[in-house]
Amino acid sequence: MPERKIIPLTKPTPQHQEWSVLCENLTLSGETRPIIDRLSCRLSQHGISAVLGENGAGKSMLLKSIAGLIRPHTGHVQLHPEIAGRTAMVFQKPVLLRRSARGNLDHALKIAGFGRQVRRRRIQMLLESCGLAAFSEQPARRLSGGEQQRLQMARALASDPKLLLMDEPCANLDPAATLAIEELIRVTARSGVKIILVTHNVGQARRLANEALFLSQGRLLEHSAANDLLAHPQSAAAQAFLDGKLLA
Repeated sequence: MPERKIIPLTKPTPQHQEWSVLCENLTLSGETRPIIDRLSCRLSQHGISAVLGENGAGKSMLLKSIAGLIRPHTGHVQLHPEIAGRTAMVFQKPVLLRRSARGNLDHALKIAGFGRQVRRRRIQMLLESCGLAAFSEQPARRLSGGEQQRLQMARALASDPKLLLMDEPCANLDPAATLAIEELIRVTARSGVKIILVTHNVGQARRLANEALFLSQGRLLEHSAANDLLAHPQSAAAQAFLDGKLLA
C-alpha cells in the first residue's frame, strides 16, 4: 500500500478543529482524461459528507486517495491529527473471511492488537449494535447481502476509527437492508466518527448528509451544505444529475 503524505499540525488552533480532511490539487491521470482533475477541498470535521456524481466521476478514486490506497500523481491528502492513523473503509462489495461472523470480527480485533478478553467483550458489543447477534456463528459468506454489509461495517468499526470511508455501501441492497445500513451510519456519526459516504442515491444523501460534494469528470464542481446543494445546485451538471438525466 502506498504511503499517504501526512502533514503534521504541531499546534492545533480552533480553526484546525473545523476540518477532518484536506485535499489539495489532487490529480490522478487516466488513459484518455484525468480521473481526478486538480481537486481541492476541506471537509467538515464532524457529521456525514456525501460524495455524489455520475459513474466515472472520480468518487471512488477520491475515497481511495483519502484512504491511502492509491497515490495521486499530483497534490496531497492531509488528515487532521486526531484522525490520522485511525481510519477504516467499507467497500461496495463485502470481502469477508471464510469464518463465522464472530470469527471475522475476532480476526480484525486481533490484528488491531486487542487482547482475548477485550476481543470477546468488543465482539459481542459489535454484534449486538449491528443487529448480528443471532448470526454470530454462521459462516459470514452465507449471510444475506445486507447482513454481510452490516458485518463489514462492524469489522470496520472494530478498531474504533475516527474516520469511516464508505463506498456505495447500499448498492444492490433491498429497501429493508438499506434502511438498516443507514441507521447504522446515523448512529456511528452521532458517536463522533466522521463519515465520508460515496453514493449515487440522491435520496440517501438527503436523508443522511450534512455536507455534499458533486464531482463530474474528475472535477469538483460543487461543495456546500447538503441541503443547499441538493435543493439549489449551482452547476448545470449537478442539476442534470439531480434530475436523473444522463451526463455527456
